[in-house]
This record gives sequence, C-alpha cells and structure tokens, in this order.
Amino acid sequence: MHFTRTTRHLLGSVRFLAVVLLSARSPVRAGDSPLVPAAPVVATTASGGGTCDVRDFGARGDGLTLDTAAINRAIEVCAAAGGGQVRFPPGRYLSGTIQLRSHVALHLETGARLVGTTNLAEYRQPTPPAFMPEARWGKWHRALLLGENLEDVAITGSGVIDGNRVFDPTGEERMRGPHTMVLVNCRQVVLRDLSLVDSANYAVFFQVCDDVEIRNVKFVGGWDGVHWRGAPERWCHNVKIINCQFYTGDDAIAGRYWDHTLISGCVINSSCNGIRLIGPARRLVVDDCLFDGPGEQPHRTSREARRTNMLSGIILQPGAWDATQGPLDDVLISDVTMRNVASPLTLWIKPGNTAGRITVNGLRATGVYRSALSVESWAENPVTNVILRGVSAEFAGGGDAALAGQAVKGPGVDARPLPAWGLYARNVEQLTLEDVRLSLAETDLRPAVVADRVERLVLDNLRPTVVPGVPDWLVTTNVGEVVRRE
Repeated sequence: MHFTRTTRHLLGSVRFLAVVLLSARSPVRAGDSPLVPAAPVVATTASGGGTCDVRDFGARGDGLTLDTAAINRAIEVCAAAGGGQVRFPPGRYLSGTIQLRSHVALHLETGARLVGTTNLAEYRQPTPPAFMPEARWGKWHRALLLGENLEDVAITGSGVIDGNRVFDPTGEERMRGPHTMVLVNCRQVVLRDLSLVDSANYAVFFQVCDDVEIRNVKFVGGWDGVHWRGAPERWCHNVKIINCQFYTGDDAIAGRYWDHTLISGCVINSSCNGIRLIGPARRLVVDDCLFDGPGEQPHRTSREARRTNMLSGIILQPGAWDATQGPLDDVLISDVTMRNVASPLTLWIKPGNTAGRITVNGLRATGVYRSALSVESWAENPVTNVILRGVSAEFAGGGDAALAGQAVKGPGVDARPLPAWGLYARNVEQLTLEDVRLSLAETDLRPAVVADRVERLVLDNLRPTVVPGVPDWLVTTNVGEVVRRE
C-alpha cells in the first residue's frame, strides 16, 4: 500500500502517541519515579518523530530531586515509538547514568543543566569488547550519559551538561569519577551547540565508534575533552571535531587507532597537551586551529600544585603509553597557530609502529618554552617522509653548551629538552624544510638544527637565528644527502 508523506507522518505521530499513552498507563516499575504522570504531553516534529518533555515524565529539574528514572523513562518511550526528541526545558536536572537509545536525540534548551549526582552508586559502566584494554578497568568507565551498540544518536541544544567534579577515592588516580559521556560501538553520533563543564573524568570518551561529529561544543574543566580509542582489529572511522572550544585540565583531544579524522576551526587551551595521539592513525587532518597556553583550568592530576602550563601543542607518539601496533600515515597539519606551548610539534614512534607521510603546511608558534620541533623514530623503521612548509617558530632559548652535548635518550610521555633548540630529527628517510624560520627570544648555545641518521635532508629557504659563539647552527650525524635550495 502506498502512503503520501503527510499520511506517513500522521501515522508515525499516532503510533508515537499510542506508545506514550500505553507507557503512562503501565504500572510504575521498581526504581522508576513515582512522579510519572498518567498522560504525558506529546508533540510532533516536522519529520514525524515525537517530542517528549522530561517534566511530563516526572523530572523535577529542581537540582535536588534525583531525575534519573524520569529521564530514562522518557528516552525509553521515545525509542519504543521509533525515535524522536527528548527535551529538557530550563531547570537543573540531577541524575545518575542516563541510557542513550538509537534514533533518540536529547535536546537541552537554554537554561537547562544536566548535573551528575555525587552518589557513585547511581552510575553504570559499559561492557567494551574483550579485545579492548579498557575491558579490564570496569568501573573506571562509568558515565553520566552511556550508549552501547547504538546508531543515530544526538545531543544538542544550548544547555549545559555538568559532570559536577564527582570525586571517587577508589577511581583512577584515586580521585577520578565518572566520565560525562561514554559510547561503545556506536555510529552516527552528533554532539552540537552544548557546553560540557567540570567533568569528573573525560568529557567525551568513545571506543570503537564510527561517524561521530562534534560541532560547536565548549569544554570547560575536567580531564580530557574528547578522547577516543579503537584497537588494531577495530579502528574508529570518520570523526569530525569542528568549531569547538577546549579549556581542559588535561589533554584537550587524545586517543588512538583513528582513521579519517578532521579537527578544524577549534580553540584549544589546556594545562596538558592540545592534541595527543597515543597510537596509530591514518588520514588525520588538523586545520585552522589555535593552541593557546597557559591553561585557564588547572591540571587536575597535579592536585594542590594546580599546574597550568600547556605542554605540546600537537604530540604524535604511537607507543608512548603502552605498546601499539600499526601505522601513522597521511597526516596533514595546516594553518595552525600556537602560543606558550612546551613544543609546537613532537612526533616519535616506538617499536611496532611505522610513520609514513607527515605534512605541516602553515604553523606559527611563539613562546615555545621547553623543546624543539622533533621528528624521531625509535622503532625498527625510519619515519618515511616529513615536510615542514611555511613554519615560523620562536623559542624561549636559554640552553647551554652542556645540553648541546648530552646524549639523547628515548622519549617518555611528554616533550623533553633536546640538543637542538629549533629542530631535532632522528632516523628519518626524507626530511624537507621549506620556508622555515626558527628564532630565539634569548640566546641559546645549542645548534638550531640537529639531524641524526637522516637519509635525505632538503633545506629550502631555512632561516634560523645565528648565535655568536655557536660553531655551527646545523649539526649532522650519519646524514646521507643534504640538498640546499636557499
């Protein structure tokens, strides 16, 4: 039988209303709010999906009453009707874990604030796939908003999701509480126009998920802003983070096993790293972003010290935290600006990882206070091809000749001082420096550039500050070919 579009919408609305009325007439189950009314008001969206108001399901929004059951009831009814929108009008909604559902969007209106309860017993945790290391950590991945094995999920609106800095003395680092949002094996996820504040752990943490878009979202406080992880047998695909603002107490953006990632138009302020990649990635683009230190929010793990200095703007370090297997390849960093960071770009790989083509096309950095740009392989294979084009970086300087002569040790987890103040390269097939300017705020007695085991080094309009008394601004060891195009 053929129905017109209007008829299909009408039938969808009737079906949604029927589900809601049946749900309202059913007895309240154990744990449900006794405040669920007999007949919730239902609106219809233009697409035919229904709209539920959480207050019609018993949510008080007074900041005192626990609204978990009422909110989850609204989501369940909406999902049972085939999907739609669950609306949070202005109010302060105290809640434990909210279970997300496929084809259901949560919409927080201006003045709506979803707040995590301090009662840890009200939180639930997901079940990651057994091949994920996170499967071992159980309650460390409890969440205020939780989704597993879902598709077509959205959280939108100009409201606020507040992690409430929930403290857990038995959590990670004996202090971290629930993540604000956790997703496992989900696809087609949208977060838009929200503010996420004071997360008790990561603001957004997802594993083995695809087709995720985070747009015009503001992150304030907490630990990591957006952190996502795949695995060697199951990467995360198609993630976009666009026009977001990060003011985080730990890494703003982090994770591993990324395929086809775009980070664009973001303001990134952190008391840790801006972007930290701890495992393989393919087809990664970082474009038109500002990395601005020091952090406005203190580094949470530093506790009473309340450290705020920003670490690396971008640090790509497969295998730095634990052993990983796979490539880092097809990376483009373009038109980025950095201020007051420990290092602008730090790239290294460890055994089990490879690095292919990495291109920087437009990077401006000032106030770099700890470490040179670096490209390093500590793995079996060299980094294949790195191009630094249109780079201007000003370093604090102050290094002495003794630091220039120190042996370079393998990296830890953060950028460290190196024997060059501007650029250090180790075990690279081809390194091209094109229109690169390296300058100093104060005198530094180290060479500007040190290249060790580079098969082909191309210098095309490289302009470093020349310091009187430093014998050579360029020091090479075991370099096969140097091509100069100045």
